[in-house]
Amino acid sequence: MTVRVVLADDEPLMRAGLRTVLEAGGSVEVVGQAEDGAAMLAAVDAHRPDVVLVDVQMPGVGGLEALRVLRSRPDAPAAAVLTTFDLDDYVTEALRLGVQGFLLKDADPDTLVRAVLDLAAGGAVLDPRITARLLPRLAAGSARTGPSRLDELTSRERQVLRGLAAGDSNAVIGGRLGLAEATVKKYVSALLIKLGAENRVQAALLAQGWGLP
Repeated sequence: MTVRVVLADDEPLMRAGLRTVLEAGGSVEVVGQAEDGAAMLAAVDAHRPDVVLVDVQMPGVGGLEALRVLRSRPDAPAAAVLTTFDLDDYVTEALRLGVQGFLLKDADPDTLVRAVLDLAAGGAVLDPRITARLLPRLAAGSARTGPSRLDELTSRERQVLRGLAAGDSNAVIGGRLGLAEATVKKYVSALLIKLGAENRVQAALLAQGWGLP
C-alpha cells in the first residue's frame, strides 16, 4: 500500500527535490506540501497522511508549534523532523514533543524512502549522524542512573529495548520475539516508565547512549 506523506518546508526547491526522491519508487505519494506550520496542519486535515516530514525552522507558524498541535491529537500521523547537520535546541524540543524520527536533508534517497516506510509502520528513525549529536544532550542528565536502570530490566524487556534502539516497530519486534503486537506495546509502556523516557525515540537514544549489552 502506498504511504501518504505531507512535506513541510519553507524552501520550494527542497520540497520539490524531496518529492521527486520519495515518489521515485512508487511506494510513497506526497499528497500535500506546506511552506509553514499553519499550512502543514491544514494539509494534514485535508489529506490525512500516514507520515508528516517537518522542517522545524519555518517562518510564521514554525514547525515546533505545529508539531505541538499535531502531537496533541489522538489520531496524529507519524512525524519526523527534517533538519540540517547543525542541530540546536529546536531539535531537542522536538524530541520532547514525541516525534518519531530525525532525518537529515542530505540523506541519500534510499535512506529517505526507507525512513518514511518505517515511520508508517510504527518504527522510529534516527540518522546515525543525528544520534551522535543528540546523545550527549539526552544522556547527560541520566549518566549516573543509566546503568542502574538497565539493571532493573528483565531479559524480555532488554530484548524489546534492543528492538527500540534499532528503530523497529512493535510489529517487527513482536515477529522477532514471537510476541503479539499488543504485548510488545505493553512492554514498551513499561520500559518508558522504568527508563524515565517520554517516548520510544528517547528510549532508543538512551539505550544507545548507555551501551545496552
